[in-house]
Amino acid sequence: MPALSKRLVCISELVKTGAAVCDVGTDHAYLAIELAKSGKAKYVIAVDKNEKPLHNAQRNLSLAGVKNIELRLCDGLSGVSRGEVDTVIIAGMGGEVISGILERGGFVAAEKGVTLILQPTTSPEFLRRFLYSNGYEILKEVPVCDNNKLYSVMLVKYTGESAEMPESFYYIGKTEPSSEAGLLYIKKQLARCKSCMDGMEGIPEKRAEFLQNRCAYFGIKKYLESFENGI
Repeated sequence: MPALSKRLVCISELVKTGAAVCDVGTDHAYLAIELAKSGKAKYVIAVDKNEKPLHNAQRNLSLAGVKNIELRLCDGLSGVSRGEVDTVIIAGMGGEVISGILERGGFVAAEKGVTLILQPTTSPEFLRRFLYSNGYEILKEVPVCDNNKLYSVMLVKYTGESAEMPESFYYIGKTEPSSEAGLLYIKKQLARCKSCMDGMEGIPEKRAEFLQNRCAYFGIKKYLESFENGI
């Protein structure tokens, strides 16, 4: 089995030892195998909505000789029962897709004591907005640079209390600029907001989106300036 990518290593480090894990969209099951072999997870339910990845996963499980992993064919959390797991990992998908999985699988994701580890590849602002609008809280974010791509891995729990956050928060969350990856991630989001803002300026039907991106841009800019000035 190939070595885990930096992104998957970051995710595995956020899993508490002895966890009962559901790995959504397991693909080749590399993360599930590492969690099981290392003892991080007492067992893993590895799910995928397509049969081909599960066939590949089954082959990898046999080669690795691990037995405390169960493969399930299902869409998102639809094949997982309430109380089966205490940790849900949804990684390598767009923010909209992850939000949809959580919305449909709230019977598992919003269960008391369940920890979520989420890693969106695109639209992190959509996911953060969904989380805070639906009673979830981001406890921690870990930025990671993997294969020249920047990600932020989120540690999340359900509180039942929705909240409205500053627009800039939806773009950078709790990512801090104290590491190189964190600084680069925040600057990337700043550039995204600037590009969107410039592209929508002067277009009447895009006025609301323009103001949203403008608000986020100046909020991120102010945050970076305060960090650089040591405030």
